[in-house]
Amino acid sequence: MVKAAVLGATGYAGAELVRLLSGHPDTEIVYLASHSYAGKKFSDIYPGMRSAVDMVLSEDSIEAAASVADVVFLALPAGIASKSVTEDILSKAKIIDLGADFRLHDKDTYETWYNVEHFGEKLLGEAVYGLPEIHREKIRGKRLVANPGCYTTCSILTLYPLIKSGLVDTGSVIIDALSGTTGAGRSEKTTSLFCEVNETVKAYGVANHRHTPEIEQELSEAAGAAIHVQFTPHLIPMNRGILATCYARLREGVTDEDVAAAYSMYDGEKFIRLVDTPPETRYVKGTNTVDIGYRIDHRTGNIIAMGAIDNLVKGAAGQAVQNMNILFSLDEAEGLSVASASTF
Repeated sequence: MVKAAVLGATGYAGAELVRLLSGHPDTEIVYLASHSYAGKKFSDIYPGMRSAVDMVLSEDSIEAAASVADVVFLALPAGIASKSVTEDILSKAKIIDLGADFRLHDKDTYETWYNVEHFGEKLLGEAVYGLPEIHREKIRGKRLVANPGCYTTCSILTLYPLIKSGLVDTGSVIIDALSGTTGAGRSEKTTSLFCEVNETVKAYGVANHRHTPEIEQELSEAAGAAIHVQFTPHLIPMNRGILATCYARLREGVTDEDVAAAYSMYDGEKFIRLVDTPPETRYVKGTNTVDIGYRIDHRTGNIIAMGAIDNLVKGAAGQAVQNMNILFSLDEAEGLSVASASTF
């Protein structure tokens, strides 16, 4: 059994992770921590987990977690993991960071976009970007995995085959993405109140959203050259889900068959479904699945590629479990679902 610890267990991503780990046949939860709710039972905060996870929450202590666990999941705000993860910690347990501290390869880029100091520059070269469908072999055997963001997971996987195959003008990429409100986290803030988000849709982080450099980093590696994308996120009045609609101009002479061949790179992937109809968030709810579809507009010469995920599962906790499975040589799909929680 893999012994697991979760720090930040009562945030939305952390709680989803606890739910998934509690049903994982090869995992035992040995430590749960929450700065806000230390001393309370996890099931007191999330009553839906009564009898499933009644563990008393501890204060966030990566040292205590690493002393009892094989893997420590960090579901913490930006800036904390880079202070906490050390060589000593990594000698005791594997770390999967659901935050952003080790996703970007460059310290200066991180500090510019997140406006917080990074204290773990020496570990940036060791950390692997935990997007299994692209970096599976790099993940195996690692001690430190940077779990990708939700918008980034959806956007990168939707566009990656087109960029990797050189089928589109890389200067033309536009991403319009929509997210449910759980993407904003569980902390109390006016902009997340029901009356503020219900019956409205709004763009935010226009031209400066923190996930932009993460998307650019991975797509640039695919292209073998620097890429800049126009990324605009939107908040919509639902709990879960991300839909990314991505636009790019096809290069001269690219055919429908070329595009189909590019997306065939996902053949055999357990958590990617290529769909003929535009993806919908309800069909990936509660799953670790990415639904991807596309349309070629021969009139304009553009391709519209669309991806849908559950932001709390494939966009956070589910992908973290997928990474854990790879690290410990388990079946990659163990403890994860490909069937939606909703059939309609």
